[in-house]
Amino acid sequence: MPALHDAPMTSSSPARLTSLPILILNAHNRCNCRCVMCDIWKRETNEQIRAQDLERHRNSLETLGVRHVVLTGGEPLLHNDLSALCNFFRDRQIHLTLLTTGLLLHKRAEEVAALFDDIIVSLDGPPEIHDSIRRVSGAYNLLHKGIAAVRHHNPSLPITCRTTIQKANHRYLRQTVDAARALGLDSISFLAADLTSEAFNRPLLWPAEKQGEIALNLEELKALEEEIEQLILQYQAGIDHKFILEPAAKLRKIARRFREHLGQLTPQAPTCNAPWVSAVVELDGSVRPCFFHRAIGNITSSTLEEVINGEAAQEFRESLDMENDATCRRCVCSLNYHGT
Repeated sequence: MPALHDAPMTSSSPARLTSLPILILNAHNRCNCRCVMCDIWKRETNEQIRAQDLERHRNSLETLGVRHVVLTGGEPLLHNDLSALCNFFRDRQIHLTLLTTGLLLHKRAEEVAALFDDIIVSLDGPPEIHDSIRRVSGAYNLLHKGIAAVRHHNPSLPITCRTTIQKANHRYLRQTVDAARALGLDSISFLAADLTSEAFNRPLLWPAEKQGEIALNLEELKALEEEIEQLILQYQAGIDHKFILEPAAKLRKIARRFREHLGQLTPQAPTCNAPWVSAVVELDGSVRPCFFHRAIGNITSSTLEEVINGEAAQEFRESLDMENDATCRRCVCSLNYHGT
């Protein structure tokens, strides 16, 4: 699996790319959760990317040297021909990661265990908090059952989790780590909720009232900062041994994001090289340089390589000033890739 970790990006990165190691594919547009911090579940259509849709991009995958494909959504396990989609990439020796709610893992455990190289599940807290945020009764138990089922078929398959910190779970970070261990996961990663972008099926920016349902007020922010300090103090071994993937400094930056949202600090762009090493393909074929920036082309009318090195894409990369770009400065999910 390619190494995904902090690595500085030089300002002299070329506008034309000869390599694109990571491709993030929005495989299915529906979701089986109703999370308050996401609008994907509100979609009324039922769409998916099929293997045959990607055939014309076979040469692009080879030319760009794509090594790692991440299936996201929506919920990829709602895809009705997941095997064909995955085998399209597996036949090219491409590493496959599944991002999933985990609710269907128990039903598709044998298939998932055979198709994917690693799995990342969403975990929002200890059982009651997780179910409340997912707005699905028994979601945590289904997740537990699904992880166990996949482990039965492939005990060595890496299964990790990500936790999006927001109003409903900001006091439960330590309990969330305990829940991750109880689920038998290999690691846990934290990030702040995205409050200000048009990503995740938001046709418009959230109004202040909606942001307030997810964001923290000053009292809650102070509680989060204290929870992070206690997490660092009490779970240092978990940080040292990479069960908790963020080091102390990065955990503290999560609280900083919420303080920036309150206007108490100037937003700072994270170190990131996503537009130079990855792309996000949406269901309509549009290609983004990351989850948050606008599309740079569409693979329904061009090949992936033509989009990645098209005029719009090159102009975007050449002109992007991350330090001062408003989208970058509000980013909660950066990518710092250093290939081997």
